[in-house]
Parts: sequence; structure tokens; C-alpha cells
Amino acid sequence: MPTLLITGHDEYQALEALRGGAYDFIQKPIDRDYFVASLTRAIGVRQLGRQTEEQQVLAQRATELEKIVEERTRELREANRIKDEFLAILSHELRTPLTSILAWTKLLRTGKLDAATFDRALEMIERNTKAQGRLIEDLLDVSRIIAGKLPLDIRPVDLGSLIKTAVETMRPAADAKSIRLQMQLGIEGQIVAGDSFRLQQVILNLLSNAIKFTSNGGEVLVRVAHTDSQAQITVSDTGKGISPEFLPHVFERFRQADGSSTRAQGGLGLGLAIVRHLVEMHGGTVQAESPGEGQGASFTVTIPITGARELTASSLRQNEESAGPKSNPVILKNLRILVVDDDAETREVLTVMLRQFGAEVITVASCQEAIEALTQLRPDVLLSDIALPDEDGYALIQKIRTLEPEQGGLTPAAALTAYAGIEAKTRALSAGFQVHVAKPVEAAHLVAVIADLCGRGG
Repeated sequence: MPTLLITGHDEYQALEALRGGAYDFIQKPIDRDYFVASLTRAIGVRQLGRQTEEQQVLAQRATELEKIVEERTRELREANRIKDEFLAILSHELRTPLTSILAWTKLLRTGKLDAATFDRALEMIERNTKAQGRLIEDLLDVSRIIAGKLPLDIRPVDLGSLIKTAVETMRPAADAKSIRLQMQLGIEGQIVAGDSFRLQQVILNLLSNAIKFTSNGGEVLVRVAHTDSQAQITVSDTGKGISPEFLPHVFERFRQADGSSTRAQGGLGLGLAIVRHLVEMHGGTVQAESPGEGQGASFTVTIPITGARELTASSLRQNEESAGPKSNPVILKNLRILVVDDDAETREVLTVMLRQFGAEVITVASCQEAIEALTQLRPDVLLSDIALPDEDGYALIQKIRTLEPEQGGLTPAAALTAYAGIEAKTRALSAGFQVHVAKPVEAAHLVAVIADLCGRGG
């Protein structure tokens, strides 16, 4: 700020003041015109100084904004690159099993395959169909996680039994590569509170990842350790390892160490991201460690041990076994089932499937036909798709529930649909269905659902 010195002393002292930082001096007695002129100049200098300061601040802010824009641009370019890479991988991963399914189907149609090759064809079609289903489920899980709509069914879980089941599920894949798959379970019968399906999904994803990236003849070890408050599950392998550069990104969605078209391993890069989210939903943590490329890797899941301590592993297994459906080839005998689906192939395969268990099957393709069949033929159970050509399945079940009981208004009903999200399930149950079943569905599960609806389950 400019300073004007008004003084009655000699000029020498005034000059000293100027050297000390004063803008100007005015000697007494004051000359009015000179005073006004000096004051005007001082005000001008102050305004100029402010403008200069503002310009400097603006210039600094502009520089900061440029850096922010550059950083955001780099992030957007990287996100766009990852998106393009993911879409290319997704296209490849979806086409690969479809190509195999189509090729084997055409070979089956020739009728020239020997018995062994025929069985091999069916095995390959089933394997690739399941692979397709896993890809879709992973995508749906990620969508639910992002939306915060992935529910957990928390119950007492026998951790050892769960890990044994997961290991045995993955053993054929390990045997195919001559990989030694081992377990060290520590304390038997350790009970944790969690969602058994989702916890098993965590172990399966980690095992699948370890086997995928371990060369023929390698080793994969599942090790469990316990403290008073935590269970620690470590899956380690002797595989290709993880580079120090990629290690911080290993749990990110759609990220893979090798996303090129020449990569040796398939997959969408979702498995480990799903693992991290599921573990965190259980109040736990997951960490990845690797000495470097070619030196293997280990993934350690830590889960709190809470609740369910009073249950023993044996009682838990008894509960789980008693809950499962019993195999019975005529469990649906004398049941009349109405199937509503606009896809002819779906109607056909459901008819064949349900007749194998003794059911009488009626199929229709629209809501109007379904109402007519329901009121005239009085089926014991209704299985309906949601996406139908005239009205959707929600409207169908709402109309049915307005009918009198003698017209079929209380007919047990299951929504059998490709809409697998939690919103679709909630909407189906709210509309009037007793059960929501996501496609594709295994025959045993569908039969168990129908049996339960008719009081034949257990």
C-alpha cells in the first residue's frame, strides 16, 4: 500500500523515509495542489498494484486449471482405452464359447459321430454354455455392486466345508493342467457368519485365477489360519506372478495385466474386483502379494469371526442336507403345469424337462392364451416369462390374482425369466408370483421350486 509522509522536518529526513519505503513526502505547510496530485498518484499506484496482484492470482489459477484439465484428459483417455479394451475382450469372450457350441452342434447334426465323440460334444456344449452363463453373472454382479444392490443372505457358514467344496469343484481344472491343488484347513468346523454362496464365489474366483495363471505342473495351495476374531484364507500359486506396476491395480474392474489380442489367458478382468467387493461386504479385507513376474502370487482374505459360534459344523451340515431337494424322477407326477413363454425353443425344452419328472405340460405364448388356458384347464402350477408379446408377466399375474379361486386365481406361480436383478425379483413377488427363478435354470432346481409350490418339496 503506498504511504504518503507529511512532515515538517528537513528534506534529509524525508529522503530517509523514502528509502524506508514511503511513496512520497509532503512538507508543511501543505501545498493543496501538490497534496491532491500526490494523493491521486498514490491511489493510481495502489490500483495498479491490485490489478497486478489480481493478474498474478488469475495467472496462477489458470496454470492450476490447465494442470487439472491435463490430468482429467489423461484419466479420460485411460478410461476410454480401458473401455475399448474391455469391449474388445467382451466380444471375444462371448464369441468363443458360442463358436464352440455352434461347431459341435453342427457335428451332432451330421449323425456321424461315434459314441465317445458324441459324449465329448455334449460335454463341450455344456461346458461352454456354463462359461457363457458365468460371464453374464459376473457382469450382472458388477452392475449390482456398482448400484449398491447386491444383497447378502447372512447365515452360519462352515468355512472348512465351504472351502473343500470349492476346491473339489476346481480340481478337474487343476488336474487338466497337472497342477497340484492342496488344502491346509487348520481348525475343523470353524463357523463364520456370512453368505455361503458369495463366500464360495470368493474362493472359486481366487482358485480359478490361480489355476488360470499357473503353468502345467505347478502348485496351488489354499491355507486357512484362525485367531480369536478373524479367519484368514490364503490362496497361493507358483504361476506367472504380478508385476510391481500392475499390483496396485489388480482389484480394479476391467483391468488386466495383459489386455492385448495376443494375451494367453481369457476372462473379462472382473473376478478379482468382485472378490474385493464381496469380502468388504462381509466386513473383511483382501490383499495381493507377488515377488514379481514369474514368481507366483498369493491372495489373502481376512474375515471377522462373528456370531453362530454355538452351532457345530455337524449340525450345520445336517441343516443344509435336510434343506436340499430329494431326487425323485416322478416327483411331479399328475401335476399339470402351464408354461407361458413367447420363445418356442424355451417352451419345447421346458416341456421335455418337466415331462421327465412325470408332469403334464401345457404351453402358450401370450398373456391372453395363458388366461384362457388357466380358466379352462385349471393347471396346478404356472411358470411364466416376464417379457411377453402382448402384456408382460407382471400384468398377467396381476390379472390372475383378481380371478375367483374356482377360476384359478390362487394358482401357485413362478416367474421364470432372464431378468435376474434384485429389482426384477422384488417386482415379481410384489405383482403376485410366489417365486422368482432366473434363466438359465438347472432342471433339478426348477423341479424343486415346482415341488415346493405344490407342497411336494422336502
